[in-house]
Amino acid sequence: MDNTTKNTIHLTKEDFLKKVFNYEKNSEQWKYEGDKPCLIDFYADWCGPCKAIAPVLEELAAEYKDQIYIYKIDTEAEMELAAAFGIRSIPTLLFCPMKEEPQQAMGALPKATLKQAINDILLQKKEAEA
Repeated sequence: MDNTTKNTIHLTKEDFLKKVFNYEKNSEQWKYEGDKPCLIDFYADWCGPCKAIAPVLEELAAEYKDQIYIYKIDTEAEMELAAAFGIRSIPTLLFCPMKEEPQQAMGALPKATLKQAINDILLQKKEAEA
């Protein structure tokens, strides 16, 4: 897969520990390691709904490129990460704000719903600002 035109960023476990959360070092307390909020898509290549949401996530990554990261984690390749977060169905989206606990959503959500979640959870914009 050619990543040059992609706005989303594929993560391995090693990347995740550095950029998102080092659960090996600090398993008790969530501490986000990033410099801007992120949305993580736990997916698999064989998953129909995952394929359906992928272009939407690319669009959102372009629209919000200066405000958030959108990461993708292949649950088949990164089973330990999927297990660490109790991922049982895919796609599962993990919204990681800067200072609060992450929030999970399951399924291929519509773009409008994703935008609202990005604004509310990650950017913490009020209705009037969004």
